[in-house]
Amino acid sequence: MPMQNTNDTTPKHFDLSAAALHILAMLFMLMDHMWATVFPAQDWLTCVGRVAFPIFAFMAVEGYFHTHSFKKYALRMLLFAVLSEIPFDFMYGGTWFYPVHQNVIWTLLMGLLGIHFMETVRKKQKPWLFALAAMLTVLLGGVLGTLGMVDYYGVGVLTVFVFYFFRGRKWWCLLGQAAALYWLNVELLGGLMYPVQLLGLDFELCQQGLALLALIPIWLYRGRQGYHSKPFQYVCYAFYPVHMLLLALTLNFINR
Repeated sequence: MPMQNTNDTTPKHFDLSAAALHILAMLFMLMDHMWATVFPAQDWLTCVGRVAFPIFAFMAVEGYFHTHSFKKYALRMLLFAVLSEIPFDFMYGGTWFYPVHQNVIWTLLMGLLGIHFMETVRKKQKPWLFALAAMLTVLLGGVLGTLGMVDYYGVGVLTVFVFYFFRGRKWWCLLGQAAALYWLNVELLGGLMYPVQLLGLDFELCQQGLALLALIPIWLYRGRQGYHSKPFQYVCYAFYPVHMLLLALTLNFINR
């Protein structure tokens, strides 16, 4: 009788790796930025693009808990936030200096700094102190994100916190993610509404509410890293400023 192979690591169910999530998020972001630059009439691009940011926020939190050095992780994000600012300004403002809107890496970095503070307090094993620190961090994150005019403003920073507070696969974590994302995207951000008719009923669909669809690939992630290497890691980081610069140059060429 043949022995069972106990080293078989083949997944018993369909899932998405961290690498796959990164690639999906970059693709959705590219589509959104194509709408913002060279294809403004194609609204479907930005509708699909709503899915990108929650995935990036989720992966930033996962990165925090899997990194060997938060200091190096934060410094790497700071470096690419600085490098991305001019391409971001060119893409959104048409100039190298556009102070009224900052790129999304600042949003993620603010969220991660808040998480690091809360985790530092949590390790002191004083629940009342952690609760106080969490409330203060959420308040400051929302205010500073808005005043700093980072991408998605304070709501973006709070989105990062959502995946921290509701990290895990328990039913209440999944429900918390869905409810919090609905409140942040539909109730707080709101925005363009699409009239929809279904089964004879008329209602409106919030464009920003499509961000909740990000939960589908997020919930298909079960901790598997997938392909990983230093070059791939830096390609993921470099993709952000490089694709924005290329889109800005393309738009400038079209508008000549």
